[in-house]
Amino acid sequence: MIHQVFPKSVVHGKPILENIPTGWIRVEFSEILNPIERKASLVDKNNYQQVTVKRNRGGVVLRQNITGEEIRTKTQFYIKTDDFLISRRQIVHGACGIVPPELDGSIVSNEYAVVHPSSKLSLGFLKYLCFTPYFQKTCFHASVGVHVEKMVFKIEQWLKYNIDIPPVYEQNLISDILEKWDSSISLTEKLIIAKNVQRKWLEQQLFSGETRSPEFVKSKTLQTTKYGELPQEWEYSKIQVIAKEISLKNKNGKALPVLSCTKHHGLVDSLKYFKKQIYSKDTSTYKIVKSNQFAYATNHIEEGSIGYQNLYDTSVISPMYTVFETNEKVDDNYLYLLLKTEKYRRIFQAHTSASVDRRGSLRWKDFSSLHIPLPGINEQKAIANTFTLLDTELALLNEQLEAFKQQKKGLMQQLLTGKIRVKSTKAA
Repeated sequence: MIHQVFPKSVVHGKPILENIPTGWIRVEFSEILNPIERKASLVDKNNYQQVTVKRNRGGVVLRQNITGEEIRTKTQFYIKTDDFLISRRQIVHGACGIVPPELDGSIVSNEYAVVHPSSKLSLGFLKYLCFTPYFQKTCFHASVGVHVEKMVFKIEQWLKYNIDIPPVYEQNLISDILEKWDSSISLTEKLIIAKNVQRKWLEQQLFSGETRSPEFVKSKTLQTTKYGELPQEWEYSKIQVIAKEISLKNKNGKALPVLSCTKHHGLVDSLKYFKKQIYSKDTSTYKIVKSNQFAYATNHIEEGSIGYQNLYDTSVISPMYTVFETNEKVDDNYLYLLLKTEKYRRIFQAHTSASVDRRGSLRWKDFSSLHIPLPGINEQKAIANTFTLLDTELALLNEQLEAFKQQKKGLMQQLLTGKIRVKSTKAA
């Protein structure tokens, strides 16, 4: 094969087994996985479920519902619950998985290989075995082609590779342990989803004044604005009332941290974030961004590229950005949270004007003419604090999720190679 750089989804090293763990056996894949072919005789008027397999062992999923008449490749095969499905052209990227019950009776073309575990291999163990580097390497070396995106899996060759497996009872113990980690991961992911839903609901409620702390409510009278109905006691101000543009260049080319703006993380240290220098060596034309100032991508703000500078006392940013600072009428945390909402991203998109090179832009004149809901400063701080607490909870949950994933990854490597053994009082 021609030397090439492989994507992260490809594990391409030479598959080498270490010493056989005590009590385990070394077998060929052909001894524990049986190839299955269930030829489907398509009927034009019948409906069929076609499936596909996601990369990185992402599972077997529905591709489409289709009639027999619409299927161009007439050579199709039925799959059943608990089959192990392998994409012949995508397995080098980890495209394999177990068929779930809801996809029982679906069909696949001969672009897929179907195998079923024998009595020597538990389904739960196979579910995790395919994540091991050794398994992935065997799939890569059993595939042929001049380029990674054109490699085709040869199942006959792959079935000849050896694999070390424990007795079935130990396989079940291992899969039970890993299932517990999966449960913790799944629960944490659900909590994160629920927190994000709660956050979006709070954005709608708090920034519109629909939900308010009683201590701030003096009147229930409402005013009608382009933003929607707002409390009458709130101001509905143009940004230019609470902020001014700052256009200070780094004329002497002073060595200062260079920032970039991201959609989700706001302003970041460019070198640290991208792990390489993507900005000009000469920063004399760059704009200075001091602490507690805002910056947004003039040409891409509709993507949500706006940030708040709380990283350094002084930094610089590309001249393609607009920099501004606020006055005492607004709490910076409140304003930043408001401008990062999906509602304001859509507002930016609607007000973006086409420039000569057809890229959208929202220059300060137009940006500063946009209106914002502006409660009293103490209510602004209270709203911002609500989101700060919620975002802290989300950050902790995401850290916990990553920790669970790393723990599971380490356990898999140890358990599935016999480096850590599990014991049971049950006999094999």
